Amino acid sequence: MTETHSAAPPQKTTRGPIPMLKSLVTLTAVCALAASAPFALADPSDDPPPVQPVADAPPPPADGPPPDNGVVGSEDPGIVKTPDGWTLTVGAKDETQLPIPPLTTATSSREYLAGGTFTGSAKGGGSTKLSGGTLEAGYQIGCGISLNTVKLNGSIGLNVGLTTGGIGSLGLPIQGQIEVHPQPGEVINVSVDKKKYKGSEVRITLKDVHIKIDGCIGQSFLRSYAVLTSSSKDNDDIVAYYGVTKTV
Repeated sequence: MTETHSAAPPQKTTRGPIPMLKSLVTLTAVCALAASAPFALADPSDDPPPVQPVADAPPPPADGPPPDNGVVGSEDPGIVKTPDGWTLTVGAKDETQLPIPPLTTATSSREYLAGGTFTGSAKGGGSTKLSGGTLEAGYQIGCGISLNTVKLNGSIGLNVGLTTGGIGSLGLPIQGQIEVHPQPGEVINVSVDKKKYKGSEVRITLKDVHIKIDGCIGQSFLRSYAVLTSSSKDNDDIVAYYGVTKTV
């Protein structure tokens, strides 16, 4: 007897929609993440930006010119060669001319504290025998307009008036006017010291010499001077030095 075995029918594999749904969800999540990445990178950081160091600012310029310290330069020395062969030299160094407020507080007054070292010498091989001489040091003071004359012009008049009642009135009108007569400027030499000498060199040193100018309504001018005199039996030879002019 022949047995016939029938093959079992093949089982059908059913592919449902679930795997496709998972793939779709994964793809959607990746796309959403990619789309949101630029916005996440563009978000500002919560930390404040670093503070840049600021360079030290230069100090503000001082108002007005620097204060006057009184130091003035010196001019070249005066030099002369005498006819008998001596060389005379006079000069100055370390000069100061410091303007100070006048004690009177008047606008027509000026005051200075002045100083310096003034030297003179007579050197060489002259044909005469020198017997010494003198060195004078001082200051020349100039004023643009000098206030030397102040005049009061006045007049008094007598007025008498009579009324019908016989009672009179007396009046004394007074009129006055102050006249200022400015004069042209002048230069005055003020000798501070005069030193006799017998050798070949001489020196005068001045320190904080008080100089006062009154009655000057214009600019005032001040400069130092020194005069060296060299003497022999029959001759006097003179040479002068003039310093830098200072204006106040």
